[in-house]
Amino acid sequence: MKEEILQLLEDQTYTRRKMDELAEHFGMTSTEDYIIFIKLINSMEDEGLIMRSRLNDYYLINQLHFYSGTVQMNKKGFAFVKVDEEREFYIHENNMKDAFDKDTVLIEKIPSHGSREEGRVVRVIKRGQMRYVGEVKRGKRDCYVDVDDAKFYQPIFVDSAHLHGAVPGHKVVVEIKTYKPQIKGNIVKVIGHRNDPGVDILSIVHAHDVDIEFPKEVYEQIEAINDEIDPTDIQNRVDLRSEMIVTIDGDDAKDLDDAISLKKLANGHYQLGVHIADVSYYVTEGSPLDKEAVKRGTSIYLVDRVIPMLPHKLSNGICSLNPNTDRYTISCIMEIDNNGEVVNHDIQPTVIHSSYRMTYNNVNKILDGDVHVQQQYQEVVPLFFLMQELALLLRSKRDDRGAIDFDVNEAKVLVDDKGKPIDIVPRTRGASDKIIEEFMLRANETVAQHFKWMDLPFIYRVHEHPKLKKLQQFVSIVKPLGYTIKGSLEHVYPNELSAIVDASKGTEEHTIISTLLLRCMQKARYDRQCLGHFGLADEYYTHFTSPIRRYPDLLVHRCIRNFLFDQNYEATAHFEEVIPLLAEQSSFREREAIDIEREVTDMKMAEYMSYHIGEEFEGMISSITQFGFFVELPNTIDGLVHMTELTDDYYHYDEKNLMLVGEMTGKTYKLSDKVKVKVISCSKKDRTIDFELVGQKARIKKKKTIQINDKKVKTNPRKKGKINKSKRFPRKRR
Repeated sequence: MKEEILQLLEDQTYTRRKMDELAEHFGMTSTEDYIIFIKLINSMEDEGLIMRSRLNDYYLINQLHFYSGTVQMNKKGFAFVKVDEEREFYIHENNMKDAFDKDTVLIEKIPSHGSREEGRVVRVIKRGQMRYVGEVKRGKRDCYVDVDDAKFYQPIFVDSAHLHGAVPGHKVVVEIKTYKPQIKGNIVKVIGHRNDPGVDILSIVHAHDVDIEFPKEVYEQIEAINDEIDPTDIQNRVDLRSEMIVTIDGDDAKDLDDAISLKKLANGHYQLGVHIADVSYYVTEGSPLDKEAVKRGTSIYLVDRVIPMLPHKLSNGICSLNPNTDRYTISCIMEIDNNGEVVNHDIQPTVIHSSYRMTYNNVNKILDGDVHVQQQYQEVVPLFFLMQELALLLRSKRDDRGAIDFDVNEAKVLVDDKGKPIDIVPRTRGASDKIIEEFMLRANETVAQHFKWMDLPFIYRVHEHPKLKKLQQFVSIVKPLGYTIKGSLEHVYPNELSAIVDASKGTEEHTIISTLLLRCMQKARYDRQCLGHFGLADEYYTHFTSPIRRYPDLLVHRCIRNFLFDQNYEATAHFEEVIPLLAEQSSFREREAIDIEREVTDMKMAEYMSYHIGEEFEGMISSITQFGFFVELPNTIDGLVHMTELTDDYYHYDEKNLMLVGEMTGKTYKLSDKVKVKVISCSKKDRTIDFELVGQKARIKKKKTIQINDKKVKTNPRKKGKINKSKRFPRKRR
């Protein structure tokens, strides 16, 4: 009936819109039916679907110039409300009423003062966030929580009955209970004292509502899982324990979910085996372990810890492909010809026995000719050179089809045992990293193509064509640097963008070009449909290789087990139903994990640079805005040089050519310019770093004067606009 009501009210010619008239139209005239109908209409009004006019007639909200949408708050107090894909309203801070970031609100269109449509919040339909992380502070009467989120600027008051042991200085999770007449909350978790090691990182994790501990039901379930494989299932698998199989991971990695085998065949082709931990054998669908994995979606890798998707008993134990141990795997074994084409493949349930646990560093040393390391691993040295040979072939094949190598610098934050950052260094990718990357890509492509042609329910990793507006912006930025795209931007191919990145290699602006291109791309996500991967220039792609740390990979394994191994085609309808939901959830959790990792890194960078206030560094302009420009240092840290710090001239922002131009001197600041900066301030809470240019005169704040009784009186610069009344107007003696 709700849909029928909306359809009826959408008809502009329909005039009988009062409650009684609508009830009569739908035959809800008996007392019982009429009460039900009133409740339905009221609920639709509460949802922001319909509303009453002054004459008590009901209309769709947009028929009365009202709209509903989600608040996207800015730190400065104003907001935007997006009402559909193409339309959003600017909301001035004075028109926010009691709405906050992420709230669903009903807004009214009001006259605008510029080119943007403006609105006013009428009421909050649904609160978007009720829990916040912040620090407990002492107020005049009660304590209050000063929220970490800069978009939530109000204190949350907490009386003594709802402190639950928290004291001033504690970082806590607080849940809002009431919004009027003042915001009051209840502390649901004490994270720790603000100065305790690790509390800063935990505060960010809890702000994103991520659980660190697993539920009791999960621990009860994994108690029944043995630490060694159940040998009874070996008979159902291809036994590869006699094959030379190795893992290659980082020095400190403990969740080893992929292993490699490789050999040359008699026909000169390569036989590449990518063996992935068979997590779906242990994580059964619908179990407490599976439900928690769905909720988490992915493991989160922070500077001093990992928040795993699966408990350590699985991620570091029975599922991890540890050396000299039998492990169950799902293997994609590919025959690759001398042109880099997969000419044959098998996807099989297997059991393996990894011979060596190799690290990227040691494999790099072997490939670089380190005699000592080569002697230590002499049995497998030929294997790594064969891997390099095949990886170069696969890479060449990928380059030919136009895959984009963004090659963006990433930061690695080094911390001590108390979580204090001691250095920031760029992450390095050696030959072994690239070898594993190529092998994993090829396995993912092969599995995706296999299922695409089977036309069965499956989950794909998709990366869609960049939007025209963002591409136009990218072209306008790189054109002044000497780079252009031939042909129409509406039908641009990956190889055209890849050519720009390749052409910039070896130049000062290469990092900037790669970063800007990455920003104009759409976000990769998971989908039921095989929509291709633009960045990889690939028609078929999925995530098959990391089921310990990514739920979509686990779902891929579950599809393989049902449709390939068990030939359970009766499950088709079930997977058709659940895959779209799981794809959306996995995409959301991935974005949340990326945000958490980025926020933690930015916070630690700000903390690290706070120990270097006043020091000078050389850097490169990486981004230019109307309020200044960002400078990136060689260690990937970037900070803002605000427009107000440019004291030698008044600078205008040239948006078209993306540069700042001095009004009197004509001096310019543009992308990739080398500059020398000094660190002037850092905020760990806001995760910001501020620079000033070396050589610029510091901006001195002069004392202002105001006129009083024909005399000029200086104001105290620390108390803007306030007069020192004790000196100007002395008290009369009584």
